[in-house]
Amino acid sequence: MANIITGIRIVLSIALMFCPALSPSFYALYIVAGFSDMIDGAVARKTGTVSEFGSRLDTGADIVFVAVCLIKLLPVLHIPVWLYIWIAIIAMIKVMNIAVRFFSKKEFISVHSVMNKVTGGMLFVLPLTLAFIDLRYSAAIVCVVATIAAIQEGYLVNRNVME
Repeated sequence: MANIITGIRIVLSIALMFCPALSPSFYALYIVAGFSDMIDGAVARKTGTVSEFGSRLDTGADIVFVAVCLIKLLPVLHIPVWLYIWIAIIAMIKVMNIAVRFFSKKEFISVHSVMNKVTGGMLFVLPLTLAFIDLRYSAAIVCVVATIAAIQEGYLVNRNVME
């Protein structure tokens, strides 16, 4: 069941490509796809069907969802240069975290910390706030939390502690 929910997220993400950005149909598909991301792991744990395949499918579905959202939203948002720079710094910290772990332990890991989950939730909500909160303010708040999460992730990776 969980893998079906994850598969639905992939289908919904692809359907987003055919909706005008920030339209009611875009938001409807976006919300349902986001909700599916929130429940697929819980369903897998509840039904005892957690699997390596399901984990990889979930990661793939997340990548498709994020890529489609970026493709649709970046052209219609007016993002200041300082925000692109901040996002790039966060991405570099996260890539360094992955590289350090890979070169020291020869494994790729994904840290599912509370801060990473909070960041993901805030990123999901961000497009829903565009009509009433200036992107510069909402994105700055998300970037603060994402920066803290990335630094915490580096600490956890280097200490070999997983939450």
